[in-house]
Amino acid sequence: MKMIHSLLARMPVPVKLGIPLASALLATACGSAAAASSPSAPASSAAAAGSSASASATGTVITTHAGSAGAFLTDGSGRTVYLWAQDGMNMSACSGACAAAWPPVPATGTLTATGGAKASDLGTITRSDGTKQATYDGHPLYYFVGDSAAGQTNGQGSDNFGAKWWLVAPSGAKITAADTAAAAAANAPAPSAPSAPASSNAGGGWS
Repeated sequence: MKMIHSLLARMPVPVKLGIPLASALLATACGSAAAASSPSAPASSAAAAGSSASASATGTVITTHAGSAGAFLTDGSGRTVYLWAQDGMNMSACSGACAAAWPPVPATGTLTATGGAKASDLGTITRSDGTKQATYDGHPLYYFVGDSAAGQTNGQGSDNFGAKWWLVAPSGAKITAADTAAAAAANAPAPSAPSAPASSNAGGGWS
């Protein structure tokens, strides 16, 4: 201790004053560095908020597909949608086993009409389980589990669960004629071996 005191006593006054000043400057620099690094957190959270906002902007799309009996409604992926004769206006009578075979078209995000479909005819209803179902001209819309590729109409004219299932025209009317174009495509000869991988990818089924 005596040696330290004697060394300090021999130091010039400017050097003695510089020691606490240097300490203060070092502390200020450390604080500035910490403050400069902190804004990165809000930036990352803003990016996350932006990605969730873009995801929520997507929604159910109803469009049209050309058939032998005229254009009919499909979703944005080309999957055929149907109406059920048993349903009332803006009311679904299909639940349980019926809804398992004929899944309701979900109304998610913003409903959009493209092709020959009319945006003014789109609507939603709330089902008994609380989920939202898309409607068109007051008709609740359904898929059919027997359709496994875009444009297929295997449910057309079916009387499952006691009433007929029909394709839906862009006007909102039911289409009662058979869709021979889809039937012809289903009965077409199997593709040759070189093109087989492409056709197997197309028929993966609906998720």
